[in-house]
Amino acid sequence: YAGYIKSSTQKAMNLLVNLLEWARSQTGRDAYNPVEVDLVNLIMENKMLFDANSKHKSIALNIDLPNELKVFVDRQMISTVIRNLISNAIKFTKEGKEVLISAKPNEKNILVAVKYEGIGIATERLEKLFRIDSSVSTPETNNERGTGLGLILCKEFVEKHGGAIWVEGEQYKGSTF
Repeated sequence: YAGYIKSSTQKAMNLLVNLLEWARSQTGRDAYNPVEVDLVNLIMENKMLFDANSKHKSIALNIDLPNELKVFVDRQMISTVIRNLISNAIKFTKEGKEVLISAKPNEKNILVAVKYEGIGIATERLEKLFRIDSSVSTPETNNERGTGLGLILCKEFVEKHGGAIWVEGEQYKGSTF
């Protein structure tokens, strides 16, 4: 029972944090404070938060990162984005599969990707994922449900930085965010 209580508490806490951050962003109370950050360290800090969850589900939580990647971002906002994407990947990945977190610079930006081998997303639902006006909730791999609010928050925070977020994938084959 302790495991169920812990899991329920973590899910409730994640939802509460997302709701509070979303409410702050909607009321203009989220101060945008960009500073120079090593993105690799930020990703690793967030990955470590989920090491126990991934081991519990026998999911390999792998990385493909350079040694260092300096960026000028709001640390809290980008940390929230990374945390939400990793959390979702673990939720929607079946036991024994892999989640890969990668980052690499291209001509103008840095492409950060969280790829998972999981239940994937039906093509007709892909365009609705990042919209507040169309709730998309998918049963997770343990028959739980997500709210979709985390992805909406991710979109707002990424766009505040002048970036873009999207998803590629197929149902039953996994996705890359």
